[in-house]
Amino acid sequence: MSDKTKVTLYTDGACSGNPGTGGYGAVLVHVDNNGAKHEKEFSQGYRMTTNNQMELLAVIVGLEALKKPCDVTVYSDSKYVVDAFNNKWIDGWIAKGWKTAGKSPVKNVDLWKRLLKAKEQHDVNFVWVKGHAGHEYNERCDLLAVNASKSENLMDDIL
Repeated sequence: MSDKTKVTLYTDGACSGNPGTGGYGAVLVHVDNNGAKHEKEFSQGYRMTTNNQMELLAVIVGLEALKKPCDVTVYSDSKYVVDAFNNKWIDGWIAKGWKTAGKSPVKNVDLWKRLLKAKEQHDVNFVWVKGHAGHEYNERCDLLAVNASKSENLMDDIL
């Protein structure tokens, strides 16, 4: 068992039109040794993006916010993100020079590389959750992502 701090990261991305206006939401949760729960929320909207880009960015931002190496369980409703790690797709993409099994370029390589860097110092486990199924934190992340996508504070295009 690791001595690293245990953290749970819940994430979601949203996009109106794909590509279109989008946003991400992430919630980091840590229960300290005294049993106190600590939560930190992150969200941001973009003028022109895709749902998959927002799903990736939610995980990236959550991991990048951690100040020291942690044991992280990431809960996401994105099969794209979860399966890339749990089914080892990403290992194949890297081995093939960022090409898919069908030899086409992997989409969002810049974000995948940033995600790999963000998770380097952590022990990360990815868990898929069904979206819009009443999971408290998944619903919270969805709300953060959708609200961010509708804010007046949109970042420049990520595409």
